[in-house]
Amino acid sequence: MAKKLNIKWVRSTIGRKKNQKLTIEALGLHRLHQVVQHVDTPQIRGMINRVSHLVTVEESEV
Repeated sequence: MAKKLNIKWVRSTIGRKKNQKLTIEALGLHRLHQVVQHVDTPQIRGMINRVSHLVTVEESEV
């Protein structure tokens, strides 16, 4: 079974760099406090690393 990541957007992108705003959008986040679920892959981990100060991440076995 692949691990899943629950990614929650917790801080605004106002005043942030454009690449951070685009990364939040690419993760599928549209509103603050929204939670999306992704499979744990190196690509997703890299995106999370880029915006780690704006999101929280929880691992789950599903």
